[in-house]
Amino acid sequence: MIQIIKNARLSNDQKVDIIIKNGKILDVVSDWTGLGEIIQLPKNVYVSSGWIDLHTHSYPKYKPYCAYPDDIGFKTGVTTVVDAGSCGANDIDEFYFLSKKCITRVYSFLNVSSVGLKIRNELADMSMLSLEAVLQANEKYSTFIVGLKARVSASVVGENGTLPLEVAKKFSKQINKPLMVHIGSTPPKLVDIVSLLEPGDIITHCYNEKINNHIFSDNGLTKNSIKEAIERGVYLDIGHGTSSFSYPVAQQAKKENINFHSISTDIYEWNKINGPVYNMATTLSKFLALGYSLEKVIHSVTEMPAKIINKRDIGVIQKGALADFTFFTIENKEVILEDSIGNEILAEKQIKPYAVMIGGNYYECNTNEIKEGYKC
Repeated sequence: MIQIIKNARLSNDQKVDIIIKNGKILDVVSDWTGLGEIIQLPKNVYVSSGWIDLHTHSYPKYKPYCAYPDDIGFKTGVTTVVDAGSCGANDIDEFYFLSKKCITRVYSFLNVSSVGLKIRNELADMSMLSLEAVLQANEKYSTFIVGLKARVSASVVGENGTLPLEVAKKFSKQINKPLMVHIGSTPPKLVDIVSLLEPGDIITHCYNEKINNHIFSDNGLTKNSIKEAIERGVYLDIGHGTSSFSYPVAQQAKKENINFHSISTDIYEWNKINGPVYNMATTLSKFLALGYSLEKVIHSVTEMPAKIINKRDIGVIQKGALADFTFFTIENKEVILEDSIGNEILAEKQIKPYAVMIGGNYYECNTNEIKEGYKC
């Protein structure tokens, strides 16, 4: 069965016909004249490759950082969710089998601590960091695990400083996959964290405003270290979250050309229902309000996160890629949107998910189910 998305309007306003067969993109052409099932979309609907949320908490076992993948995934316009360290090696079997029951594609940044977020200071006890456990998990689920996650902030590492990060880096080299690093309250200092990161690693919560430990701390020392890290191939990820995204920092970063690479939500059940995250579309709308183009915003939630996790068959609309798409509209309606610390911005445009396609299967986004959520 051949399916055709006729006159698909892309984020750069180009219009194409997208031809789909057996769950993959057969071709992208200007005017398809062959036979097939036409997928009709309203004229105001845009088409992008499927949205990828690089930082979620989609393992629903441990409160409070928990959610069910489909409730933060396809129902909200996101076709792929990547769990960012909710799960460690002890629970990876359970998480993998759960993921296979979901419509949404699910991947994992495995927590370097074997217990994951079963406890909130998982890097305070170094005995919970086991190379053998990481190697076994990665060998068993090499496609599912896209990298490792280390939460390197004071409440998590305790008295260990950068030692858990140094160990995490050794682990990531052993499996040849990137390390995503959560930055937050000091100690350790951001400048010391950044010095240990290598090409392909990811700094998440990059525009936070933690006291004395954000991009613009230390009279420019941290800013310079971040710029040097970007130059050597370290990625900046938004990781909005409940307390990790600041409009003033984001605005200053834009002014000084310290550009993020990927937009992610750090979403879980509580901040999905109570905000300030709510969903990916709301997060993307904030970046339109900050003055970024639609093309840049969509690129940061499709092609860039796919590149970061080395999944080249998603995140792009091109021949041979998986038929993952997000269909969305842009409403010209003013709304006040808050960052993580209560600052407000007037958004004149809102991105709204309409439907998704995952592997050639079409699903409408159900806003009622989004609000009801999953009780983890």
